[in-house]
Amino acid sequence: MNKLRAVGIAFSLFAVGSLVSSCFDNRSTGLEYAPNMYEHKAFDPDQPNKNFKDGKTAQLPPVGTTPLGFDRVEDEYPNTLEGYESASKNLGNPFPVTQANLVEGKSLYVNMCAHCHGFEGKGDGSIIKLGKFPPPPSYASGASSRGGAMKDLTDGKIFHTITYGVNLMGPHKNQLTPAERWKIVMYVHELQKLQ
Repeated sequence: MNKLRAVGIAFSLFAVGSLVSSCFDNRSTGLEYAPNMYEHKAFDPDQPNKNFKDGKTAQLPPVGTTPLGFDRVEDEYPNTLEGYESASKNLGNPFPVTQANLVEGKSLYVNMCAHCHGFEGKGDGSIIKLGKFPPPPSYASGASSRGGAMKDLTDGKIFHTITYGVNLMGPHKNQLTPAERWKIVMYVHELQKLQ
């Protein structure tokens, strides 16, 4: 018998034996690559946890804390006309008017607002041009649906409106951080000056 043929037969028998033996071993899960990616040491939120008094892993955050990147506008200025008026009196933009903040505000406005309000804030955005929705009022010359001229809207009123939305405008509190909303407010004030 040829040596090469003998090696080939031996290798074939080994491969078939390995294949057959692996089919009958119910205890083995085979080779695992990076098992720590799905068998982690951390507790799952729904698992019991003896490290806490109530035995639950999922805990409520401490009272009065604010998650990073969020604000407490909902608590202090609710989505009511009274909350809107209170925001007008008490909220001011915490960011200074700088070229960098205005550039970022413009970028955010173009991406989040211009499709309805238009690039110059005239209420002539691309969605409005489809003819299916009524145009929002112009920032420079329109009248607010809540009363008063759009050019006279305060920081607090604009921030409140971006946060909660009004009429057909939906809320943007989950799409934009408070800092981003304040930078849009800053840019909207620039659009209010246009004639």
